[in-house]
Amino acid sequence: MVSPEVYAARAGRSSRREGEPINTPHPEGPLKVAIVEDVRALRDGFRMLIDGTDGFRCVGSYRSMEEALDKIGAELPDVVLADIGLPGMNGIEGVRILKERHPSLTLLMLTVYEDDERIFDALCAGACGYLVKKTPPARLLESIREATQGGAPMSPEIARRVVGLFREFRPREGTDYHLTPHELRLLKLLVEGHNYKTAAAELGVSLNTVCFHIKQIYEKMQVHSKSEAVVKALRNRLVN
Repeated sequence: MVSPEVYAARAGRSSRREGEPINTPHPEGPLKVAIVEDVRALRDGFRMLIDGTDGFRCVGSYRSMEEALDKIGAELPDVVLADIGLPGMNGIEGVRILKERHPSLTLLMLTVYEDDERIFDALCAGACGYLVKKTPPARLLESIREATQGGAPMSPEIARRVVGLFREFRPREGTDYHLTPHELRLLKLLVEGHNYKTAAAELGVSLNTVCFHIKQIYEKMQVHSKSEAVVKALRNRLVN
């Protein structure tokens, strides 16, 4: 795991090394990030990294999910970084509640756990990505921005486990959600890791058109996020 001291020391340097994608300001100001982490040194390290990088601002730093649920609505962040092993309510249950209260909220797990059960439960709860705490600071910042652009960032070892996990699932009989061929093509692109912009470019349609079809897919599949749609698509073998 990268120590909090390293995170803090690299905070001012990460954006310069990674270049323009990290430093480009959010269209409406810096990306607002909240942190839910019970270890104070790590929590402070993540906060210093975020506040010390152009284009990012930490709007909340919480030691428990109960505290986050109580206070996070005061200034709704763009992204929440949540640990799993927290005192009291665990991060997965907290993510589920946050997603129910704020469907548009982007939620990223940042944890030491790499087991299949927690990965699966976190994605089903509404997390759009899953990162381990040894993720380098520059990559963490990239992942935060990627998540806000419709991506589903995962640490490489987690991505491999996800692929292996879903290969074990059998398709459910008769579960096709009545998706149209166009909706299935779009869903396949999401499974392959495209965000909405790159999917629109791949299909040769506008971003508004993709957003319209995404809404239809979510309604038919009864999901609220890209990660939930990808989970159901893989679990039910909707795409090849």
